[in-house]
Amino acid sequence: MEFSGVKRRKPWLIGDQRKASYPHSLQFYLQPPSENISLIEFENLAIDRLKLLKSVENLGVSYVKGTELYQSKLEAEIRRLKFSYRESLEDEYEPRRKDHISHFILRLAYCQSEDLRRWFIQQEMDLLRFRFSILPKDKIQSFLQDSHLHFEAISEEEKNLREQEIIASSTSLGGPKLELEYVYKIPFADALDLFRGRKVYLENGFAYVPLKDIVAIILNEFRAKLSKALALTARSLPAVQSDERLQPLLNHLSHSYIGQDYSIQGNAGKISLDQIDSLSTKSFPPCMRQLHKALRENHHLRHGGRMQYGLFLKGIGLTLEQALQFWKQEFIKGKMDPDKFDKGYSYNIRHSFGKEGKRTDYTPFSCLKIILTNPPSQGDYHGCPFRHSDPELLKQKLQSYKITPGGISQILDLVKGTHYQVACQKYFEMTHNSRDPDLDNRRLLTACPVLGMYALPTMPTVGTIFKDIVLREQCVVETAWMVYMTGRRITENDDMNRGEKETESQSLESSVNERKRPGGQWMSVIMTFPVNILLFLYILLAQCRG
Repeated sequence: MEFSGVKRRKPWLIGDQRKASYPHSLQFYLQPPSENISLIEFENLAIDRLKLLKSVENLGVSYVKGTELYQSKLEAEIRRLKFSYRESLEDEYEPRRKDHISHFILRLAYCQSEDLRRWFIQQEMDLLRFRFSILPKDKIQSFLQDSHLHFEAISEEEKNLREQEIIASSTSLGGPKLELEYVYKIPFADALDLFRGRKVYLENGFAYVPLKDIVAIILNEFRAKLSKALALTARSLPAVQSDERLQPLLNHLSHSYIGQDYSIQGNAGKISLDQIDSLSTKSFPPCMRQLHKALRENHHLRHGGRMQYGLFLKGIGLTLEQALQFWKQEFIKGKMDPDKFDKGYSYNIRHSFGKEGKRTDYTPFSCLKIILTNPPSQGDYHGCPFRHSDPELLKQKLQSYKITPGGISQILDLVKGTHYQVACQKYFEMTHNSRDPDLDNRRLLTACPVLGMYALPTMPTVGTIFKDIVLREQCVVETAWMVYMTGRRITENDDMNRGEKETESQSLESSVNERKRPGGQWMSVIMTFPVNILLFLYILLAQCRG
């Protein structure tokens, strides 16, 4: 593909030419696109594809894959985003073209690490599985040939000859069912997974696979081809990134939040201090709920907790005056002198509201930052309970929140699989009796199975996941939760420590391990070990002189 800053005319194809370009609603993406597109279209196609894959992922977590409800929800999402999905629809050229080009664009963005590749392959496989499940039977053979899969359906005579053996190998098949089922003759080496599970009949080096089982073989072939293609793309990526027009987009696409923008602080002053206690048990995400509880019990939070919770409270609508009053009242209960608070803590609060220092109006921490950076130590209460809590302790905590035993099991299973944000979404659904994943399926777009220690396909900001779910009794948005999972890209920095009288390990680690990079984004300094050493020695020398 070639790119330009202006919009180019799309190639004009008619009739059979359009059908020949994309004969099916699904494909193996064997040939890259060769037409010219504008940079604007390049970005729009990439974002739409990412939205589609995030929908595939969220629905796969919320529903059982392959069920009627899952199929209908996914079809509605594909239709909404205007991608191809059915063979019988008229004039499918534009949706299929969009599907083709957008897939290759995301290859460029998601080939950059093993974790990103793994996530991308899984979602593309789920999408292919859905499309194949609704592919008409008379189109299957043509699709296999176009995908270079040399699988052929056997004749009725051959099927009747081996009927008993095929039925015996696939217990779900019966006599009447087999009569209506296509059976494919496939080389043994292509059906190893079915053979391993003793689910296929073998004869003379060939496997006789019913149509319902062939999807597993097709997906294995697709995964192998896509995995190899991504590895080759990663090898060629430096040549693509040399284009200054594409480099910023590709670098940030896999880390971009694609939902609704909640970065504008439009809800300041909409909650009162009296509401915080009730909202903490009713609407706060678990990470903020435990911080609020610790603050009320101990009348103090360490630096990491103050930073995480303070920006969250700002995000849900606390004004600067309210924030100063809230923190001062609580710290004074812990026998702190008011003058000490004014001198040692108020500056940091004003700084977070953009009234001191660089005058930057900071947004709440993202889920990514909470989960992956500055893990809590003994005596700390910040961090993500799903990521940093012991499973048994997390179970007790969920029980105290009156989560049902079945719900606790589901959440712990998600945590075990490192699906921390999905576990948090499940917690919200259970505490708010929300059973419809469409609650925020178009806005959430955050649950990511590669979360654990990986780079997220989205970068949501703490506190906005359910920002537009209005708390109807008090006309207060479930802002507490919304300020939790979505938002905009990270804009926190490390110089909010100025004015702090406590020198804590978390503050030192934050100042050493974070710095600004071009484009207004912040990243952990991982590969600059010598720089970290110099900074550490400088800070140590300054302390010695003091």
